[in-house]
Amino acid sequence: MVTRVEHDPLRIEFTFPDGDSWTANLAATPNPRLTEDLAHALVQMVHPLGGVARRHTAEDYSSALRRMVAELTADGFDGGVGDLTKSGMLRYWLASSPERVRNTRMLLRACGEKVEPELRAYLEGRPVKRPRQQGTYQPYSEDHWRAIESGLRSRAVDLLSAHRNALELAALGPDGTNLGRNKQNYAWLLLEHGPLKLADLADMLGLSTGAFRKNISAGYLEIRRALYPPIHDVYAVRTLFSVYSGVVPDGVRDLGLDDFAWAGEHTVLMDYVKRRRGPESTTLPARAVRLLERWLELSAPMRRFAPPQATNDLWIYADEAGTAGALDKRIPVQSTRLAQEAGGNARRRLSKELDLRDEDGSPVGLHAGRIRVSYHNALARKGWTGRTRIDPNHTAAVEGSHYVSSTTPAQTESVEAIIEDAQADVLRQARPPIVLSDEQAADFAAGWPEEAARLGVDEGTWAELLAGEMDVFTAACSNQLAGLHGPKGKPCPARPWVCLLCPLAVFTPRHAPNLLRLKAYFARQSRQMMVEQFLAVFGPYADRLDHDILPRFGAHVLQAASGEVADTDAELPLRPEEASL
Repeated sequence: MVTRVEHDPLRIEFTFPDGDSWTANLAATPNPRLTEDLAHALVQMVHPLGGVARRHTAEDYSSALRRMVAELTADGFDGGVGDLTKSGMLRYWLASSPERVRNTRMLLRACGEKVEPELRAYLEGRPVKRPRQQGTYQPYSEDHWRAIESGLRSRAVDLLSAHRNALELAALGPDGTNLGRNKQNYAWLLLEHGPLKLADLADMLGLSTGAFRKNISAGYLEIRRALYPPIHDVYAVRTLFSVYSGVVPDGVRDLGLDDFAWAGEHTVLMDYVKRRRGPESTTLPARAVRLLERWLELSAPMRRFAPPQATNDLWIYADEAGTAGALDKRIPVQSTRLAQEAGGNARRRLSKELDLRDEDGSPVGLHAGRIRVSYHNALARKGWTGRTRIDPNHTAAVEGSHYVSSTTPAQTESVEAIIEDAQADVLRQARPPIVLSDEQAADFAAGWPEEAARLGVDEGTWAELLAGEMDVFTAACSNQLAGLHGPKGKPCPARPWVCLLCPLAVFTPRHAPNLLRLKAYFARQSRQMMVEQFLAVFGPYADRLDHDILPRFGAHVLQAASGEVADTDAELPLRPEEASL
């Protein structure tokens, strides 16, 4: 599907990278000629032709288009894009907000040669108004972060406990005591028939709705909300999942059941869509995996009654205030992905319940962007090195603006330490690898002082290196506790291929079989990955192996080692998610 302009009525059919679609109705505008010109321009701005890749952005541009046409028509303009003049547009922009100036300028620039030359030249210059720059997201304070995590976790525990209690009651079967007006019978009826509306359950029990609502409905609502959670409870679990995983807010919101791949009992690979970029994936932390398991358990009864469009969505809820399914006996089950207004109310309600306060007593609200920043800030405090980008899809400018901006002396010191470490890494990786031939390994006395000084080892340690006592999978490591790829004083956690660029590694002929196994693994990965993805993940290591390490071994060494290579993943110490297809 592609984004296109349609007629009768005039509209734009949008299709976005994540598969979402939306229609902008432009039939009611007072100048169809100008509207159609701008509509075709907006199509050129949508992915893959342009950078508009989210429904929210398309809605903003469509709104700006309608308003521009209406206001220009009200001023007496009735032509097309080619009839617009610089003076006329300047008058319009001076009376508009900075955001509308930006959006309408972008629309006119997308019109290309249709715009008259003087106005087109002005569009390449500075606008008369600029939108205010958005500030960087600030992490929550440690006290607030702990309060958010503990409050959400307590909420989730209570929700799961109530759910399991309701299931235990339902498992006991129907109970006719007191004419069935008891929690056990409510639980059984709800589990069998779904989230029944209060009036329909009252009818089943032979009561009027008013009498039931006035006297004994409290116990029923308690059981119904335990079995079929409303949106404010689901939003609390969803927010806790963000706290545990650190995934972008729209990625968490739009998750489906098929976005998770279980690579063992406790390892889950999650695919999600970042609206500005496209599909991404991550391995969930253990806490997020446990929460996911509990949520799948808790939402199982709801999925039996969910409509087809919500069945596969991860976050679903019982819409107690919804109008959908009004003729049915059950309240509808909906997806939080589609509940924008209800989601905002749930967030405000949850913020109020957590009751976060600044030092001056002012309330602190929940913000998904701040939760993500706080997650990575917490990682930094736990010893995260910061050598990789927080989000590989960010440009350096966005990364620095959102996450590396320093506001305190401690943060400034941390940023400077990260920069120093990165510069040291670049210098270390620029040095050639230490590769010893058979002769050098047998008689190291003549050449060892220079290499030993580079590695910082004494003669005894050098002898242990050459004897194989300090071997890892692909090399001999002069100091596994140096902390180049993890905390200092702890065993190195690096993957086998990282040793290829590590300045502490020494390669000898006995490592040739494992190096060839790694070369075969790179070949398998290159066949199943996109070129850009392979170069980003394995490119530097494959290049070092092919051009700087293997050529320095003798042909007889490589020929003998190749006979030990079976070209299978079983030969390498891989994690489940690193396996070849």
